[in-house]
Amino acid sequence: MWAMTLLTPALTQNPANGVSPDLFYTSTATLAVIRLIAICSFLGLGIIAAIAGVISFRQARTTVNPLKPESTSALVTSGMYKFSRNPMYLGMALALCAWAIYLASLCSVLGIIGFMLYMQRFQIAPEERALEVIFGQTFIDYKKRVRPWI
Repeated sequence: MWAMTLLTPALTQNPANGVSPDLFYTSTATLAVIRLIAICSFLGLGIIAAIAGVISFRQARTTVNPLKPESTSALVTSGMYKFSRNPMYLGMALALCAWAIYLASLCSVLGIIGFMLYMQRFQIAPEERALEVIFGQTFIDYKKRVRPWI
């Protein structure tokens, strides 16, 4: 249903309504399709990244609960964790990118930046301190090899 709201302006402009099918008409339809593809791509990648992170944690039989990093039983460095130390948060950020594209507002980009800064400061940093205590040099080496987001 929301896809139609993206395409409606382009579909309702026709020569019978006094709007000629010129370059503007074509660009509007094309931009709506590109926007829809971008939304689906970011959302799809976000869902895949987040689910892949959860699956890796489940396979390692360690906690997914971000509120109790001290209860972690294994350091997960395989799967998505080869590319990002925080694929679940990355997935959330990608979903926010999809939402920002849907809203078509530059102000919504501030929400993405705010989310990433907040998560880095109040969630990721404490988690990583706890992981350093639990796994020591192994985690420090992992941090050197893999970036926090992408």
